[in-house]
Amino acid sequence: MEMEGRAGGSLPFVGMIMVVLVQASSMVVAKMAMSDGLNKYTLAFYCNALSSLVLLPCPFIISRRSGSCPPLTFTVLRKIFLLALVGSASQICGYAGIDYSSPVLGTAMMNLIPAFTFILAVISRMEKVNWKSSSSQAKLVGTVASILGALVITVYKGPTVLRSPSLPSFVHPRHLVSLLSRQLNWVLGGFLLAAEAFLLSLWFIMQAFILKDYPVVLNIMFYLMFFATIFSGLLSIIMVREPQSWTLKLDVGLIAILYSSLVAGVFRVTLCTWCLKKTGPVFVSMFKPLGIVFAVGLGFIFLGEKLHLGSLIGAAVIAMGFYAVMWGKSREEEKIIEDSGGADGSLASSSQKIPLLQSKSLSA
Repeated sequence: MEMEGRAGGSLPFVGMIMVVLVQASSMVVAKMAMSDGLNKYTLAFYCNALSSLVLLPCPFIISRRSGSCPPLTFTVLRKIFLLALVGSASQICGYAGIDYSSPVLGTAMMNLIPAFTFILAVISRMEKVNWKSSSSQAKLVGTVASILGALVITVYKGPTVLRSPSLPSFVHPRHLVSLLSRQLNWVLGGFLLAAEAFLLSLWFIMQAFILKDYPVVLNIMFYLMFFATIFSGLLSIIMVREPQSWTLKLDVGLIAILYSSLVAGVFRVTLCTWCLKKTGPVFVSMFKPLGIVFAVGLGFIFLGEKLHLGSLIGAAVIAMGFYAVMWGKSREEEKIIEDSGGADGSLASSSQKIPLLQSKSLSA
């Protein structure tokens, strides 16, 4: 029994390592595909379309097996439509940001999500702030530190700390290099990735409101991906003029589409949700900065990327800000437990009242 308990306790730890590794590797695979010529708009369209096909049976299965499933009203469908619009915008910003910069910067910028979500939660009155409490002060300091770290890693590149001996053959200069310098590309990518983090934070807040009216996650995900397929398809038709950009070949582009939609999408979100259910949101969120380590290693091996001092300094500042926000959140949950006198009920009410960490980890 003791051995089984230890094994069961270690499974969420292994699961979250896999979640973060898949997230970082998906950015590297997408970068490889775009460097090999795959258009970012068609990449988003094909990923959304394949995810929609995978999730297509969910509404039929859930409606048959669950008689208590609430009806999908036009109001809820309209909210999901807007949610898909925001999600599609964040997806395009993410692919463009990685295309112009690197997966290392992408994983670093994802640590801005708790800070942006905290700000939006305060504005929308989902998060109550007591400026005299240490937990609120920690979240405020962590938010400011995360934003400052993002500015450092975007504006200041610094000297090279780690250099790859050779550049892989599939990585070649893109068309934007002829128009802008590499430094401007890096800055542009940083701001696009910061925009992605902000839009994802807004996406989490909107998702929380939708879940109150329609708490059927898989159904929401299917309609979300369906609308996202329409948005990305229309955008691809407008932005992509070359017919060859729509052609799929047996190359790294096809691998990126399959990996991003199936492994980085369906598998990663499902595994992260299971870990969240087993351990809680604080445990899940603590693994987020580990993605920088994976992105550095994978980018160094597969992309021949250089590691700069600015990336290290900025990532360290963002990570400290991230953990400050997480610490403040965990202190709030502990206080709720102490005030209510019971762990189970308070944790449930905490996740319902303050969905900050839960929303973030579900899409991490």
